[in-house]
Amino acid sequence: MNPQSNPQSAATSPAASAPPTLEVRGLRTHFFTPDGVLPAVDDVSLRLERGRILGLVGESGSGKSVTGFSILGMVDAPGRIVGGQILFQGQDLVTLGKQELRHLQGNRIAMIFQDPMMTLNPVLRVEAQMVDAVRAHTKATREEARVLARDTLGMMGIPSPEERLQAYPHQLSGGMRQRVAIAIALLHKPDLIIADEPTTALDVTIQAQILSEVQKLARQHGTALIWITHDLSVVSGLADEVAVMYAGRIVEYGRVADVLDHPLHPYTQGLIGSLPGNNRRGQRLRQIPGMTPNLLHLPPTCAFAARCERVAERCLQAPAITEPLPGRLVRCFHPALPELAQEARHG
Repeated sequence: MNPQSNPQSAATSPAASAPPTLEVRGLRTHFFTPDGVLPAVDDVSLRLERGRILGLVGESGSGKSVTGFSILGMVDAPGRIVGGQILFQGQDLVTLGKQELRHLQGNRIAMIFQDPMMTLNPVLRVEAQMVDAVRAHTKATREEARVLARDTLGMMGIPSPEERLQAYPHQLSGGMRQRVAIAIALLHKPDLIIADEPTTALDVTIQAQILSEVQKLARQHGTALIWITHDLSVVSGLADEVAVMYAGRIVEYGRVADVLDHPLHPYTQGLIGSLPGNNRRGQRLRQIPGMTPNLLHLPPTCAFAARCERVAERCLQAPAITEPLPGRLVRCFHPALPELAQEARHG
């Protein structure tokens, strides 16, 4: 295995008869600004099988959203994909023209945004928007498209879907608008959905309901799902695997339970330690010291070195991603890694 070119290869192997739904190899997306080149995504590799859910986690500015937009071909100037491959069912999306990408977007690949109003038109009824979305990619009649829209709203747990079809977005609650936006993404039963923190602004009860519905639908339809978030507690109940990003790179990858129970990277340890449920009563919440580095001026060291409490001399070099445990990938020189691997082999 070459973990630098495919950090998920150790965790999931593709079916012999078909390629994975998504395989990202060495993706690099840079923004060319007046102040210099900003490497927002730097050598990111992912692999996602049919019906699996991957949590993509990191602080603001870690590159997780840009990774999602890159996969969809939605990076605008001054950003540009400058390297790597994005293989969707074996087809490299990087090589496609705008018309070919547009045929896939909203049809076989869908995006769910944090703000549902990035999907919904405020001056059109829900029915008009959903019917237009169906007919843009199929030969369905208007009535057939309306029935599909109604049924998809019901599938998302929206009460009285016939009435909701006649509503304007402003007449719906925030949670209801997000359900409608997710329903639009599901209209064509896409093979891949990328969700960019779509439940962040919702209360925890509505959030839990939507997460449960999305997880069930992904399993039922075999849809591969990337759920982008800063919240590890969301990932713990939703995803199968998790990739933790920092400064444009994946620093840790593995099965959700493994990563949350035994994080290998100091950054992942800091994220988990900052969760309220992991602190004893009366203790102050832990926080990761320092600030995320300026991507315009990344040091040649480990990008996390300036914030790491366990920094060592070898951290003055940039670490490659390695596999210290089966199915566990980490970009770190941490001295405890060999000991942990040895314990796992003899435990």
